[in-house]
Amino acid sequence: MKLALIVPGGVDRSGRERVIPVLLELIERLARRHQVLVVAVEQEREWSRYTLRGASVVNLGEVSGAGRLGRWFARFRGLLRTLRQEGGHFNILHAFWLRGAGSLAVAAGQWLGIPAVVSVGGGELVWLPEIGYGGQTNWLAKLETAFVTRRADAVTAPSRHSLQSLAARRRDAHWLPWSADTRLFEASVERPPGPPWHLLNVASLNAVKDHATLLRALRIVVDRCQGAHLDIVGEDTLNGSIERLAAELKLGEAVKFHGFKTQEEMAPFYRRAHLYVQSSRHESMGASVLEAAAAGVPTVGTAVGLVAELAPSAALAVAVGDASALADGILALLQNPERRESLGRAAQAFVRRHDADWAAAEFEKIYARLARGRGTAANAA
Repeated sequence: MKLALIVPGGVDRSGRERVIPVLLELIERLARRHQVLVVAVEQEREWSRYTLRGASVVNLGEVSGAGRLGRWFARFRGLLRTLRQEGGHFNILHAFWLRGAGSLAVAAGQWLGIPAVVSVGGGELVWLPEIGYGGQTNWLAKLETAFVTRRADAVTAPSRHSLQSLAARRRDAHWLPWSADTRLFEASVERPPGPPWHLLNVASLNAVKDHATLLRALRIVVDRCQGAHLDIVGEDTLNGSIERLAAELKLGEAVKFHGFKTQEEMAPFYRRAHLYVQSSRHESMGASVLEAAAAGVPTVGTAVGLVAELAPSAALAVAVGDASALADGILALLQNPERRESLGRAAQAFVRRHDADWAAAEFEKIYARLARGRGTAANAA
């Protein structure tokens, strides 16, 4: 098949920084068996073309246009031009994220007669006004979401938690989590007993990840458990406010901020962790939960994304924003190695069943069904 994947970004030419690892794993596996073009609509300022993970990547670069609609139409023209320049005759267009890339792919698919698949990847279906997060910001955003969910030939959600929101709009939506490269993080479930107890969180420091609740939970844990230590890995987008909160809570050496790390640099963190901790207010999936699971690390976290569906047999879920409940969950598992290892084994079994090879094969089934419905080849682009 000839596939065009439409993405906002996450495919930097370095393959290490400014990337979405689970997306790269999918691209690599699809490129082994198909001709794959990746069109990035917001990755770089200048137009560029390069090869990544076996696929051709074209960055549309900055576009000119008055307002959001003007820029959307400029990107739409750029997408059509790129598809034609790459030879046309694509069998499938597959967009990641409903808004932006999703509406571009659906519109191009309708214009060219090519089936379009769209995958939820973030907060497109929610709006959290207290932190200004989510895709349902205004009537135009809601109209765009409605257009995509109604007119796409297939829509997927990466967790049953996000599928619930999507199913109200699209009853035939597919549950299909993306996955990490489990081989990179593989480790035994067993860990040396603490103290020290190693807790791990991997997420950019931003409002939706709610590190403030995580740090307040850690304060409770430190007061009740000797030797607990939290490693936080992720880029700081909040100008140091989370580190200042850690100082105000007098957490001292109980927490360390490591900034951005590549996937290879992350592996040792996962392999020594006793628990992965999640404090997010929203997750459509939670790729770091899968990475931790690959290393046999169970998650204690807020009941969003994959944590909501893995619990109670493969994770421990607590209410969003409840620092006391998060601390209680952490302490309960630190004090119960049998339960901790049981959750770790179940989580590891889940990610092994639903690894990147499985995800690629499931997407290929959707592609094949849609391509058969439109004939053996798509119309010329």
